[in-house]
Amino acid sequence: MLKRTKQFMNSNKYKYEKHYIRPLMTPESVYVFKFGKEDLNNRLIIKYSHTWTGRIKINEIDLRLHKQQHPRIFKRESDLIKYLKQHVNQKTKGRLKTNKIEPDEKKESK
Repeated sequence: MLKRTKQFMNSNKYKYEKHYIRPLMTPESVYVFKFGKEDLNNRLIIKYSHTWTGRIKINEIDLRLHKQQHPRIFKRESDLIKYLKQHVNQKTKGRLKTNKIEPDEKKESK
């Protein structure tokens, strides 16, 4: 489950932990995925169920960055990865501006 998300985390050097929770009152199973660069202060809460054929069906993915109260909710893993890539790109652009490092420009050859 969430193979592409785990690959994204490994390629961007995020640490992560995963936990499985089976709530008593709901038919959905819950998978908690904590991640972060240094501290594991971000988390994904994946609510899923099984179809009658035994396949896993993801009902919703809640993303809480830096212990937010109101999560961002995604229906598909691809939407989640697109958001995470955008968020990581914004952070790296901010670091480049604070360190006054300019991205490499293409060199023109004569």
